[in-house]
Amino acid sequence: MSALPEPSNNFRRLQARLRGEVGKAIEDFGMIEAGDRVMVCLSGGKDSYTLLDILLSLKRSAPVHFDLIAVNLDQKQPGFPAHVLPDYLTALGVPFHIIEQDTYSVVKRVIPEGKTMCGLCSRLRRGALYRYAAENGITKIALGHHRDDIVETLFLNMFFGGKLKTMPPRLRSEDGKHIVIRPLAYVAESDIERYARVREFPLIPCTLCGSQQNMQRVEIKKMLREWEGRYPGRTESIFSSLRNVVPSHLADPGIHDFSLPAKSEPGDAGILDQ
Repeated sequence: MSALPEPSNNFRRLQARLRGEVGKAIEDFGMIEAGDRVMVCLSGGKDSYTLLDILLSLKRSAPVHFDLIAVNLDQKQPGFPAHVLPDYLTALGVPFHIIEQDTYSVVKRVIPEGKTMCGLCSRLRRGALYRYAAENGITKIALGHHRDDIVETLFLNMFFGGKLKTMPPRLRSEDGKHIVIRPLAYVAESDIERYARVREFPLIPCTLCGSQQNMQRVEIKKMLREWEGRYPGRTESIFSSLRNVVPSHLADPGIHDFSLPAKSEPGDAGILDQ
């Protein structure tokens, strides 16, 4: 029997790495438990396709039973190929549901021309997905955000919001009713791009906001890619810092009461004399 072609070997190694990273994220952050009904939010982009693909692969060998259902929100964007996802998911044999809600018209009516639409669009989309989850016994809502998304969001909040926060791998919604998970939290976007290219997913571009090339996130992404080009591994290092936070060395009055008299700590003596 002849050996498999090199590309196939490369792909199997890539798939194994993604499975390992997703599995580790699920374990590290307690994302999926026995009996969970996990809703995979499928947009038609490379990230959510990859998320579904890897979760299906892990489900077959997982030590606990959980169910997956793919859910897409048809936002009624002009020209949206509504048949693509149903055809793909039917062929795959995956349970799915398409939510039809005209959020496109709302966003176009409310947001002035040239302004970023993502904020309102994401809120409307989240509301529709939360409603479906509440009405259908969903215990976990899986989103396709990857490691690069998390790092980009950190800098977006720092540069434009004055806050030190990002997307957590596991999050309970503000009303406490939903748990959002991000199983791709450890996965690099470049690996997802390679995976999606080989798997030939039927990608659907976002015509609502995907062409807004002046968005702040686009600028942050460009900055990080330039950094990564000059200093390979920088994005991974920044992500690692999010798992190694030292709250005592930050300046948040909500964490520390700076009005209290400072206590002498080891290493403090002589600081003012240096």
